Amino acid sequence: MKVRAPSRTSESGVALILVMGAIIILTAIVAGFTYSMKVESRLAQNYENDAEMEWLARSGVELARYVLAQELLSPEGRMYDALNQKWAGGTAAITNDVLAGISLTDNILGHGRFAIQITDQERRFNINNADRFVLGYALALINVDASAHGTIVDSILDWRDTDHDPGINGAESEDFYLRLDPPYYAKNGPIDDLSELLLIKGMTPEIYWGSGSTNVVRDQPVAAPGALAHLDETPYITEGFHDLFASVSAPQVNINTCSERTLQLAGLDDITASFILQARRGPDGSDGTDDDMPFRSPAQIPIPIDNPEERQRILSYFTVRSRTFEVIITCDISGYVRRYRALLDRRSQRDITLLFLHAL
Repeated sequence: MKVRAPSRTSESGVALILVMGAIIILTAIVAGFTYSMKVESRLAQNYENDAEMEWLARSGVELARYVLAQELLSPEGRMYDALNQKWAGGTAAITNDVLAGISLTDNILGHGRFAIQITDQERRFNINNADRFVLGYALALINVDASAHGTIVDSILDWRDTDHDPGINGAESEDFYLRLDPPYYAKNGPIDDLSELLLIKGMTPEIYWGSGSTNVVRDQPVAAPGALAHLDETPYITEGFHDLFASVSAPQVNINTCSERTLQLAGLDDITASFILQARRGPDGSDGTDDDMPFRSPAQIPIPIDNPEERQRILSYFTVRSRTFEVIITCDISGYVRRYRALLDRRSQRDITLLFLHAL
């Protein structure tokens, strides 16, 4: 039997397949290397941009300081702070004359651009000044079981005060916090960061963040050991203490910037709170527009309460000025975006102090 030798065509086909396979492998390696180099180059560029980003953020802070200072030069700005003014993104022409050419949303500087958003902290109650009435109303608004109100309210008051004597339902270091695992001391001083509430007896993530918040981790134990409070089965309000209070702000609430929920915390019913907002917003019913009618004094607030002492108590909660302002600065350099948060304390036109600035 005669054996035939392999043809040259067959050998060429095998060689072609091997070459094509090698080319595919090399192409994949080169593509991976190119992608890796692009990523490394992008990361290096972003790292180099970080310093410029910080200067953009600081420029945003300075712009916010300028806007807040200049607002005090207008006739209305000397009397009150309101949502129709420039710092709040309002459209009122009278209070914004001096700032007509200033943009809060698009400012080009160097290779990048930035935008700022200013929010006053006085639109919420200060957790360090909130009394027993306000704290109780807050718990009622978010539908916390009434049987737990005493524990939470007394524990917050004990955490803030300087003594070591617990309230009737409260807690201090020796009788509660030092017996936990791990143990810790009660603050016995002002709450510097609102998240401290999660350390206080009776507080839960649901009460702090709100019932519907995505920050609540359902499958973990509550943050404060010994927490007794729970939300009942009735329809709940999505706000939590995180939304209703501030830790750094003036003692009183600005009636011209606060929400309906804040008015309710003061003990006002739904009808009265809605009426106050309608009076403030003017004919078009919207905040931040030309026809707004901000209150010039807390005495103008229409509170139909027959009891003079109760009316005076409610009026004592409010002011028409804001002093502390949160500034969110969004910086963009060639599509690389970072956000920063700053807090400003405005005591006068010439005294606006930066309390902190950090990246988000």
